[in-house]
Amino acid sequence: MLITSASNPTLKLVRKLLAQKRKREELGLFAVEGEDLVEAAAVAGIEPIELLVAGENVEPELLAAISTLPHPARVVAVYRAAALPREPREMTLALWRVADPGNVGTLLRAADAFGAAVAISEGCADPLGSKALRASAGAIFRVPLLAFNDAPGERVALVAHGGTPLHELALSGPTTFVLGAEREGLPEEIVAQSHKVATIALPGAAESLNVAVTGAIALYERSRRPGHATT
Repeated sequence: MLITSASNPTLKLVRKLLAQKRKREELGLFAVEGEDLVEAAAVAGIEPIELLVAGENVEPELLAAISTLPHPARVVAVYRAAALPREPREMTLALWRVADPGNVGTLLRAADAFGAAVAISEGCADPLGSKALRASAGAIFRVPLLAFNDAPGERVALVAHGGTPLHELALSGPTTFVLGAEREGLPEEIVAQSHKVATIALPGAAESLNVAVTGAIALYERSRRPGHATT
């Protein structure tokens, strides 16, 4: 059946899911735009509960009208958040109030590359929001999402200055790297709760690194240590 009205309940649902974190949390659903993300979900074995395809079951202009993208996607799908992976991994990135959705998505992508999980605190950008989903490049369907306090293993707080150089730090067993927002960094109480404090040595002139770059370097450093188990 072709959707021809903007007041169609499914279209209205998708519009709200794309725009409102509150609605995503309330319903336990999220929407993705684009064939690449829908394909990533399919490869991961996660099926949509709704699938809208322009020209097949919805008028193209109606789908375009609810899009958050500069060039509207031909496909939009709705998924259950409960269907996403949740199992712990040997490596985890724990994000403390990382508010930029592009960084959250990029950190998911980095975690995907190294077989890690991502733990999210309150105050972080929603990993199921449109910008974070796009930045994750499909990693959202492969990377386990955990609550911040559920991240397992030894916690290593990553700070811009004053920590033990990361390349000198002894790392073994389950490891969680704790990352803060770029401007504020990690508050003292979060650093104090960590087992170790590390800094990535910068031989160049830059004062600090982007939080997503920091996370990727930390995962690489841990992954190259002897005894690291790949997933």
